[in-house]
Amino acid sequence: MTFALGMIEVYGVPTAVEVADAMCKAARITFVGYENTDLGRITVLIRGDVGEVNVAVKAGLESINRVNGGELLSHHIIPRPHDNLEYALPIHNSASIENFGADIRFPPPLSA
Repeated sequence: MTFALGMIEVYGVPTAVEVADAMCKAARITFVGYENTDLGRITVLIRGDVGEVNVAVKAGLESINRVNGGELLSHHIIPRPHDNLEYALPIHNSASIENFGADIRFPPPLSA
């Protein structure tokens, strides 16, 4: 099975949560988490089989229009990400990713 990394960047928490929910419901993927870069820009990260990630990202993109004011900034899929990405980015498999009962916490913005 070939794994892929899927990313959708949007403005705002409501849109990010809607996108993540749609992606998880549409395909058998693992929700990796959120990355809050600044000024409300949030990237939703998923991983899984290439076909499943493709389906999930498509569903996530379609869900943006269901959010009042939802705005897409960017999206991308990386099939077979290099092993170094596993350690450089927060996309690796870990016990915390598998814990679906964990609270959703958004990191603070980069600017103070």
